[in-house]
This record gives sequence, structure tokens and C-alpha cells, in this order.
Amino acid sequence: CSAGDVEGDNSRRHSTGRCSCFQTRLQGNAMNVGFIGLGNMGQAMARNLLKAGHNVAVYNRTRSRAEELRPEGANVAESAADACRSDAVVTMLADDRALEEIFFGAADLVSALGPHTVHVSMSTISVALSRRLAETHAKAGRAYVSAPVFGRPDAAAAAKLFIVTAGPSEAIERCRPLFDALGQKTFVVGPDAPAANVVKLAGNFLIASVLESLGEALALIRKSGIDPARFLDFLTSSLFTAPVYKTYGAIIVQEKYHPPGFKAILGLKDVRLALAAAEAAVVPMPLASLVRDHLLTAIARGQGDLDWSVVARVSAENAGLKTDADY
Repeated sequence: CSAGDVEGDNSRRHSTGRCSCFQTRLQGNAMNVGFIGLGNMGQAMARNLLKAGHNVAVYNRTRSRAEELRPEGANVAESAADACRSDAVVTMLADDRALEEIFFGAADLVSALGPHTVHVSMSTISVALSRRLAETHAKAGRAYVSAPVFGRPDAAAAAKLFIVTAGPSEAIERCRPLFDALGQKTFVVGPDAPAANVVKLAGNFLIASVLESLGEALALIRKSGIDPARFLDFLTSSLFTAPVYKTYGAIIVQEKYHPPGFKAILGLKDVRLALAAAEAAVVPMPLASLVRDHLLTAIARGQGDLDWSVVARVSAENAGLKTDADY
């Protein structure tokens, strides 16, 4: 096991002790799990399921990502359908299109699910798609649980994600050993699966608004001739001590937007999903519209593959300040 910082939290724990704890708890409770989607988050999450003693069959469109887990005990599924014949199948895919293709395309994974298999969707997807998935699974007599996560790749690797879940209570409880292996805390929203996606999108909107406000505040600080690092130290040691301010504040001050924990193009996707959910619920979100436009500006300037905190660079450039992009 590996231990690491999560969103700037410097607390550590002994990884070997954590692994043995999981192994002890899982005696008799190990699950057969399919895992579909092995990107920056998914591969780390599948690895933690293996470390916790679960039997994991992995599938990824780029097979090499799945093969990397074979030496660690994973079974490499030949198809996505092969990963669905388990106690649970986790999907951790990039966006709506990827999940739609695999569940409603030629593969038709709903029909591939075993009669007692729980589909655990941990991707950040639209509320509308989550609703469609819930209805489709219900008609087929299959269990669907929405369980999006909060945390960057380092949090996924350290098994310190925050998991927000909703769906049938019995299905959620059956999947508790999986959630315990992946995160530090699981929050149950209720029986309506798409509710977890609303919480996820609202949470990501709040993070995006922090990035925007940090960018604007730091642009003012820099333009006024004040050391931004000293300002950030004051900020995160007094009024704004939350990890999100420490982690992203440091990235913005140091302009360390590469490698990205979460790309700007994905951040734009999430803000758009939040706005779509808001429109469906008839909720004006003017700040979300502003953040969307600034993320779009960053992407138009060729910064879409940088960390989404690069949205702060837009505020700096709008203020006439030089940034690393100028060098």
C-alpha cells in the first residue's frame, strides 16, 4: 500500500498496517468485482480493491492499462461484458458518451449483468444519464447505485476518496466493502440514484468557484506588488484552512498546472453538467456561467490539457500580468 497527501492534507498513516486491517476485515467478505475504466483515477481505485483482498476483473479499451494490473493479481477481462459477471461491476469512465457507448451501444451491458450484480457508477456523469441508467436497470431487474467520488488522483491512490452514493439501500450495503477499500468516508444521499450525481456536480461547481475566486484574488495581490506566496500562507493559516484552498492555492501561486490532476477540458465538462442540471431544475447559476466561460477561454488559449486550476491564469492575463504561458 502507499500513503499520500489528499487535497493538501499532510497527515500520514502506515500503509502496511492499513493493508493488514483490510485483509482481516475482508476475511469471508471478499467480493468478485468487475472494474471498467482504468484512467488516472480508475487504475488506482482498482489497485486498492486488489490490495484490500477483492477478486478483481479489469477491462479498459486500451488493454495495456489493464495488463499493468495483472502482476498485482487482477484478471484481465477480454470484453466489458466479461467484467460484468461479478458481485458488482464498477464503471469509472471519462464522460457521458463513454458510459453510453458501453451500456447502450453494441455491448448492451445491462443485459450482460448477472441477476445479482450491482452496477456501481462512480463516474462524473449528467443527472439525465444517471436517471436513464437507473430506469433501464430497474426495468431489467438489475441493481444500479450511483457513487461518484471527490478527490484527485493522489487521493485515489491513497484510498482517501470521499464517496457520495445513492440507490437501493440493500445494494449500497452489499457494496460497503468496496467503498471502504476505496475511500475514507462514504455518504449516503438516499434511494434515488441520480441524487448522488446532483451532489457531485454541486460539489465540483463549488471547487470551480474556489479556483475562480483564488485566481481573481491572487491577480489583485500580484498587481498590487504583494508576494502571492505570503498572501496564500496568511489565507490558509487563518480564514481559509480547507485543503482545497491549500492544494489549489499552491498550484496557482507556483503555476504548476502540469501534470494535471484534473484537466481543464474535464472541468469544463463538469461545469456544463452542473448548468444542465440547474436548467432542468430551473435554478439560475450565474457564477457557474462565468466559470464556464473562463474555462472555455483557457481551453481556447491551448490550455485544455493542463490542470483545471489554470482557469486562474485567465484572471491574471486579463489583469495584464505575465504568466508562465508568456515564457
